[in-house]
Amino acid sequence: MTPAAARALQESRLRHFIRRQVYPYSLHYRRLFDERGIDPACIRTLEDLQRIPFSSKEDLTATAGNPQKSREFVLQPSPEALRRRPGTVLRALLTGPARVRRALEYEYRPLLLTSTTGRSADPVPFLYTGRDLDNLRTAGGRVIDLGNCTGEDRILNLFPYAPHLAYWLTHYAAHARNVFSVGTGGGKVLGTAGNLDLLEKVRPTILVGMPTFLYHLLHQGAAEQRRLDSLRCIVFGGEKVAPGTRGKLARMAAEMGSGPVTTLATYGFTEAKLAFPECAVPLGETPAGYHLWPDLGIVEIIDPESGEVQPEGHGGEIVFTPLRARGSVVLRYRTGDLCEGGLVHEPCPRCGRNVPRLLGRISRVSSIHSMQLHKLKGTLVDFNQLEHLLDGVDDVGSWQLELRKIDDDPMELDELVLHASLAPAADPRHVRRLLVKHFQRTAEVRPNEIQFHTESGMRRLHGVGTVLKEERIVDNRPKAERRQPARSQRSRERAPLRHPRHRRREPNLHSSIQ
Repeated sequence: MTPAAARALQESRLRHFIRRQVYPYSLHYRRLFDERGIDPACIRTLEDLQRIPFSSKEDLTATAGNPQKSREFVLQPSPEALRRRPGTVLRALLTGPARVRRALEYEYRPLLLTSTTGRSADPVPFLYTGRDLDNLRTAGGRVIDLGNCTGEDRILNLFPYAPHLAYWLTHYAAHARNVFSVGTGGGKVLGTAGNLDLLEKVRPTILVGMPTFLYHLLHQGAAEQRRLDSLRCIVFGGEKVAPGTRGKLARMAAEMGSGPVTTLATYGFTEAKLAFPECAVPLGETPAGYHLWPDLGIVEIIDPESGEVQPEGHGGEIVFTPLRARGSVVLRYRTGDLCEGGLVHEPCPRCGRNVPRLLGRISRVSSIHSMQLHKLKGTLVDFNQLEHLLDGVDDVGSWQLELRKIDDDPMELDELVLHASLAPAADPRHVRRLLVKHFQRTAEVRPNEIQFHTESGMRRLHGVGTVLKEERIVDNRPKAERRQPARSQRSRERAPLRHPRHRRREPNLHSSIQ
């Protein structure tokens, strides 16, 4: 499609979606439109979409007075409303009531639940109907296409078994293109040894997983001289991935016998119920941005302060509106993610596709672990920069930054402790000096302490096999002093602190959803 044709399709679907689905069947948006005096019939163009207020995670998060708040965003037509819908009675007369009933159940009956991970707030569940699962297959199949995958490939899905978008998108993507796939459940189910055993048996051509777990898995595989000569592509999801991490993983795969490996990163979030991929690129080449699906949703880039929509190619916060969703639906959802290069509609220079793309680095600003700006030891630090600061340092393997207070005293000064593993044959004294200079030059701060660990020690610090997402930056300062968005007492009690100095239980995602 040309950009003009894609825009016309979006506007047509937007009009139908607001008038026929969202306003009649969403309790939250029907109440919101009525309170704000918004006529659904007036939402006709992409510019008209700006009349609808933004939604955010706070709108979905349960409160003491409304513990089922997220259900207000689920499309829930009553039987009476469905009978009154144009064409329902006629279709029942022509094809029979049973067939009409099955069609309506496919469209509106929830079949699957995924959830946010609950790092900065309590987990929020999102429901999928049969229509949503078809959308997931469509989007997943396009990820497969951008990875140049064929029916001869074999996929090893290393995402955890969980109500997590990344696992289910990979599962349905393989089904959509008839590609063999095996889900291992990540480190929590089989452990590192079990994943490596299965890797050698399946001989996958494509690995899909979170960058941190992929690093630990391939590092252990290379150390044990495991074989992975079939691998040709690594797909990342669930976390950001830096160029340095891509290079390290490709080198480890080469040590295990693979040839040249391409890499492909995806950008997705629970509220979209979709993910958006790059083109697969050879090692050392710059990706061309995340490819969007204009027939399934509308992406806006806004100024995070004013809320004004940004022009083409200007950075800002990513806002998403679905066009074909059922189940849980959010309009103009503020992701809290900043895209440096903004939205462009020119054809992709790599694959030639005309779909819009998000360019540049995407930085999460919705949690303390990737807060855009944060004062540390009196210096304003860009935590998005810190998150991948050491990925390109060859002498450093895996690593983690710990923020804490001296003697755990809230009135004392901040401490920055770097935990890291060393590459084989690396000189600890040389690496220590290198790291101090690297921090000072790049972030204008220096760690108070550098602790070197074995790879197994780093796996314990990262929580490999015990948590859904391994973390690079952990804030272990006393709660009262943390400069982060306000959270409920229940959420703070569940904050995962996994260092030996601060052991807490990981939040039970499933019980939180219940």
